[in-house]
Amino acid sequence: MQIAPRSGGPVPDVASLLARLAADGGRPRLTWYGDDGERVELSGAVLANWASKTVNLLVEEFDAAPGTTVVVDLPVHWRAAVWTLAAWRAGATVALPDAAVAGPDVVVTDTPERWADGGADLVVVSLAALARRYDGELPPGAIDAASAVMTYGDVIGWVPDVDPDQDALVTAAGAVGHKGLVPEPGDGARVLVDGRGAVADVLRTLLGVWAGGGSVVLTSAGTAAALEADDARRERLRSTERID
Repeated sequence: MQIAPRSGGPVPDVASLLARLAADGGRPRLTWYGDDGERVELSGAVLANWASKTVNLLVEEFDAAPGTTVVVDLPVHWRAAVWTLAAWRAGATVALPDAAVAGPDVVVTDTPERWADGGADLVVVSLAALARRYDGELPPGAIDAASAVMTYGDVIGWVPDVDPDQDALVTAAGAVGHKGLVPEPGDGARVLVDGRGAVADVLRTLLGVWAGGGSVVLTSAGTAAALEADDARRERLRSTERID
């Protein structure tokens, strides 16, 4: 199935991308296959709604803005996509753990024990699809993302202007600025994205596909490995999800 591009040309920034996703209605834009058969499908509007709620949390709780560094310590996952989109929309710098950034302002993680004594504001994410709260002990002062995000508005409130010259994504390999964050748009296809790829590469791939009006089927690393080992299962997935 070829999904006709509706991008209207190159997308200059994440704010423009989210606006297009929000106006996109019910078409699937992100379908997640996790471990144990978990499947989550998000339309453009629903994906933008999750991002909007998360933007509001970051701005209202942590004053996220240009100059704020948000470490996203999550595996390839649809929730990682939401948190990075939200941080970028607020103008913040997303750093991945391999960047070894000194003194981050906020850490978003599914493994809070790694960061409990780091001094940053801590947001703890549960990766389970239906989780309504974190199933574990939260460090003092940490925010439980599963319960907190849902309390914020569906429409982005006040948000600072993004500085295009600030770093948007920092990894061990270097940095990408907000001005060059969204790649050239894809061709509107429905694309299977292997969750074993580097998180930074996967995130940039998602941006490019969405910018071109396309749709992503994203797998966890475990599911990707299982699909590689089972040709019949992989072909069933490609047929069921109408992957180009």
